[in-house]
Amino acid sequence: MEKANQSVGITFILLGFSEYPHLWAPLFLVFLAIYTVSVVGNVGMIAVIRINPKLHTPMYFFLSHLSFLDFCYSSVTTPKLLEILVVNIKTISYMGCMMQFFFGCTFVITEMFMLAVMAYDRFVAVCNPLLYTVAMSPKLCILLVASTYSWGGLCSLTLTRSLLELSFCGSHIINHFGCEYSAIISASCSDTYFILMLVFIMFIFNEVCSLLIILSSYLFIIVTVIKMPFAGGLQKAFSTCASHLTAIAIFHGTIFLLYSVPSSKKSLLFIKIATVFYTVVIPMLNPLIYSLRNNDVKETIRELINVKQLFSQCNFD
Repeated sequence: MEKANQSVGITFILLGFSEYPHLWAPLFLVFLAIYTVSVVGNVGMIAVIRINPKLHTPMYFFLSHLSFLDFCYSSVTTPKLLEILVVNIKTISYMGCMMQFFFGCTFVITEMFMLAVMAYDRFVAVCNPLLYTVAMSPKLCILLVASTYSWGGLCSLTLTRSLLELSFCGSHIINHFGCEYSAIISASCSDTYFILMLVFIMFIFNEVCSLLIILSSYLFIIVTVIKMPFAGGLQKAFSTCASHLTAIAIFHGTIFLLYSVPSSKKSLLFIKIATVFYTVVIPMLNPLIYSLRNNDVKETIRELINVKQLFSQCNFD
């Protein structure tokens, strides 16, 4: 902790996309638009689920938490990204950096397992439809959600604690737009072997566990669908799972690419782009994916729009 105490007064310089000054204004406008759509989409999804009693089911309970996580981890990083695109002094305090890493890491790992929980929910819905409401009781749903948040927080706390042991010397430059773990490690003058191994082991463990749950759930779903005697079973199951599978493919694909690429100078731009994708773009895509493919959500949105139009017309009259 002595090293951490010595580092508290440090201010990091975030390079962001400083090598492309001609792109700052366009990037700011693009990221601001994406972030706005993300916030409106995720908050709107939570509101729609709470408003419509038909959506008070385990699947939508998990979906509301997925939207909450998307909103949170997008809001941890994106405001700072927008700030460093418009200000001349691109800095972040040591504690601000550690807190950004902690919360960002917590929400990402939590979402990783939230997607796994949603896969289990789809498995129960397709394979045991008659027992679905009994098997996915409110108590179990709350327990599953609480477990994902707890595990995400515990993993993030472990990684943040290891970062606090690092010492920083020299220029304190972080070649990133945020406090991503590889960028923080690159700015340290300590021996980073232990933390690199810790991150690698934790990443492999979380990826394997979450993907194992997802793949097992969908394997049982596929077997169940194949055994269904009626032709509409496949279409119904695909309609139920398609949105979730799309979200899984985008999220895990991006995370895997990001953490499988070595932190070398040649990969720095790739790391920044991949981080932008999973912290800014994916939180915007998830509400669009689920709303565009979900009739209940689209019906609720249409009803809200009609009520608003009717209310506006009455006020005008």
